[in-house]
Amino acid sequence: MDVPALTWVLTVVGIVGLLLFDFFAHVRRAHLPTLREAGLWSAVYVGIAVVFGIGVWMFGGATMGTEYFAGYVTEKALSVDNLFVFLVIMTSFKVPRADQQKVLLFGIVVSMIARTGFILLGATLISSFAWVFYLFGLILLLTAGNLIKPEASENHSADNLPVRLAKRLFHTTASYDGDKLFTERDGRRVMTPMLLVMVAIGGTDLLFALDSVPAIFGLTQNVYLVFTATVFSLLGLRQLYFLVDGLLDRLVYLTYGLAAILGFIGAKLILHALHENNVPFINDGQSVKVIEISTGLSLSIILGVLLIAVIASLVSPKGKTQNAASAAKRHAIAYLDVETDPAIREHIFNRLLALENQINKLPPKYQARIREQDTLTALLNRAHAEHASREAR
Repeated sequence: MDVPALTWVLTVVGIVGLLLFDFFAHVRRAHLPTLREAGLWSAVYVGIAVVFGIGVWMFGGATMGTEYFAGYVTEKALSVDNLFVFLVIMTSFKVPRADQQKVLLFGIVVSMIARTGFILLGATLISSFAWVFYLFGLILLLTAGNLIKPEASENHSADNLPVRLAKRLFHTTASYDGDKLFTERDGRRVMTPMLLVMVAIGGTDLLFALDSVPAIFGLTQNVYLVFTATVFSLLGLRQLYFLVDGLLDRLVYLTYGLAAILGFIGAKLILHALHENNVPFINDGQSVKVIEISTGLSLSIILGVLLIAVIASLVSPKGKTQNAASAAKRHAIAYLDVETDPAIREHIFNRLLALENQINKLPPKYQARIREQDTLTALLNRAHAEHASREAR
């Protein structure tokens, strides 16, 4: 189904309007979102995406509607995986909580631009070369295999190539100046770590686009649906970060769920490539009779896999252990080296005490599985000593 140019224009204007609203209403003034604020606006953006999908279903038919929702759910799950990397980067750069919103919004905008470029490129390749489906399928299968490696969750680095180049080309300061990108130091204009964080986020966003775009093209080749499902999955990601921050480390099996989904879509793409085959050395360039998986079945499988991965993560003792240990480490670092506001520091310390209590209640066999336990213990001892020193003043 061809989408009229006016529909494209109105959609893009609406998306830009939502981004501008998000910036001026929430991000321009640095603050730490409350759980209520994050939950409310996360629900609003999910609601907008669902209402849009219902509109697609009504005006475009059941096939387009199903394809949109399958793409949206898949991209939303992949965007949650993005949050893990955003968390690693902002922890590595010790970004104050109140200033993280601007970084997240920047990352979302870069993601939209990068993925839009890849979508247009992918659509052009698909329309010209049927063998591209083989390539996209192979990319997804390789990505799925990489995700299930034991070290997959720990191989993200904040010191990527763009960051190293930025450090070489510009004078940088070690301290933040609010959420400013540049500041004055000794009469010189220097770059703050805030800009380096944004460069790191932007660099990783480009890598994420490489497997995100093939994944959604495996569910629909309608460029309008690919674009809107991708963009709506990213809108509200900033609010979702603050809403599920405490749960991110708990979702220990989400990566395996995503690997299963990407592997399934990769196989679906290759089956579709065989059906549309015109590659000379495969079946003499003729179509191969294979089973094609319907979009409705794809949506059911994707939802089922995600549901199993999330439930398994939430009830898993391994998830509880990893969540408590990782959160305690982040809170200790934030208390010692990041935050300066007394009220925020006191809130962090109280949360740290609750996490320590949770870890101490775990069975010894699970406590023994905590990675870098000595480092965590040293951080907690430093935090307690710092708090005692402040209380004695």
